[in-house]
Amino acid sequence: MTKNFHKTSLDLLGQAILAGRYAVGTSLPPEPILCEELGVSRTVVREAIKSLVAKGLLSTGPKVGTRVLPDAHWNWFDPDVVAWQARCGLTPEFLKDLQELRRVVEPAAVRLAAERATPEDIAYIEAAFAGMKLAVHEGGDYVTHDLRFHEGMLQASHNRMLVQMSKALNALLRTSFEISTRIQDGSKNSLPLHRAVLDAVIAHNPAKAERAALVLIEGARQDIEQVLASRRKLPVVSGEATRIKSKTRAQKPNPQALA
Repeated sequence: MTKNFHKTSLDLLGQAILAGRYAVGTSLPPEPILCEELGVSRTVVREAIKSLVAKGLLSTGPKVGTRVLPDAHWNWFDPDVVAWQARCGLTPEFLKDLQELRRVVEPAAVRLAAERATPEDIAYIEAAFAGMKLAVHEGGDYVTHDLRFHEGMLQASHNRMLVQMSKALNALLRTSFEISTRIQDGSKNSLPLHRAVLDAVIAHNPAKAERAALVLIEGARQDIEQVLASRRKLPVVSGEATRIKSKTRAQKPNPQALA
């Protein structure tokens, strides 16, 4: 139960900071006030603040209290920080940084995957692609399978640091994939781009795999640019992944409309 109180308090404080409720450079309210607002003990509040310090959101010190740090100090590879940003609302700056990170990391990882992928690696990525394809044609959870596809590629690099990075990248990548999924035919159009990457890895052709990865990332960038250009509000990403609606269900006639 204490662990649940800690996680809830941590999430509420983290989201409040990312939402700007506590401005950069300002101090958090005193412990008694936070305890009252959150409905928890001082011990829980102190543990939550320690976690936020570790994530780079806060600094503590004698006579200065607990202050909010600029976002340059925040650990953007921490899944909690990414989740809080997603729940508060994505920003153009966040998405730009993400796309630049993908261009730096993923093509190199895919190149290594084309050199080192084992039959087991390829089977895992094939299964993920099959899940993506099924979701596009019959409806369902496309994003989770998309994440497994990219996670599989990083694992197939057999570079320990890239494999560790895949865990941190998952939360970041989900924000990009959610945007593509919400664009009409976004997921359908990305399928052949994913297939090209997979085919190059299966063929153990590093140069072709790297080029295909860059094309795939460029497609994601264009999806994001389309959303930004439309000036629509960027999606809030929280809870379960967005599910694609079945085409069959979507096209099923309404009996009342025919009456």
